[in-house]
Amino acid sequence: MASSHRDYIPQNAAQFDQFIKNIIQTVDKKTTGTPKQWDHIPPARIAALGEKYAKFSAAFSKALADPTHANILARQEAQAEVTHELREFNNQFLFFPPVTNPERAEMGLPNRDLVRTPHVEVEETVEFSVKLRDIREVLVDFWVKGADNKAKPEGYDGAAIIWAVLDAPPSDPGDLTQRTTASKTPYAIEFAEAQRGKTVYIAAAWQNGRSHVGRWSEIQSAVIP
Repeated sequence: MASSHRDYIPQNAAQFDQFIKNIIQTVDKKTTGTPKQWDHIPPARIAALGEKYAKFSAAFSKALADPTHANILARQEAQAEVTHELREFNNQFLFFPPVTNPERAEMGLPNRDLVRTPHVEVEETVEFSVKLRDIREVLVDFWVKGADNKAKPEGYDGAAIIWAVLDAPPSDPGDLTQRTTASKTPYAIEFAEAQRGKTVYIAAAWQNGRSHVGRWSEIQSAVIP
C-alpha cells in the first residue's frame, strides 16, 4: 500500500474496511437501482473488486479473532491486493463524470482541485502501435499523440495500458479488464499458449504523478502470435 500520509485510502485495517465497504455499497446502489444512475462500469470490474474485498474481509475477521503473526500477515497481504484493485477502479471509473463531486464526497473520495495546478489534469493523449515480436508476445509502442519523440510527459508515471482477449470487439475501454502502468516504451504483453490465435484488444492513456489517468486512446487489436 502507499506510504504517503496524504493518501486518501486509509491504511488502518478497520478504517479501510469501512471505507471500501462504503464505496462498494454506493457503486452497487448506483449501478443496480431504478433508474440506474451509472452505466459506465463493467459488471466484471465490480465483481472483481467485490471478490478481492471478500478475501480481505475474511482475513480481517480472522486476524481480529485470532491475531497470530500468520493471520495478521494474511490480512496485510489481502489488504494490499484489494487496495491495488480499488485504486485502479477509482482512477478508471469514479474520478470522472458521470460521478459527481457530491457522490465522491459521499464515498469519502477526494474531489479534483478547483484551482488547476501543474499535472493535476492529464491533457495529453497516448498514440501507440501494436507489433508482434515473438510467439505469445505483443509489443505496445507508445508516445504522446502529435509528438516527434517517444518521451513520456515530464513528471508522469507513464502510460496506463489496458487490454483483454475477447471474442468480439469491446464497446468501451471499460471492457478491457487487464491493466498495467508502463514507464518505458515499448511494453511487452505476454500471453498463455492457449490464447494464441485469439484477438487481444488494447487501449492506453497517460497517467501523471498523482495517479490521474487521462483520456483513453482508440482501441486497437492484434491476433496473438
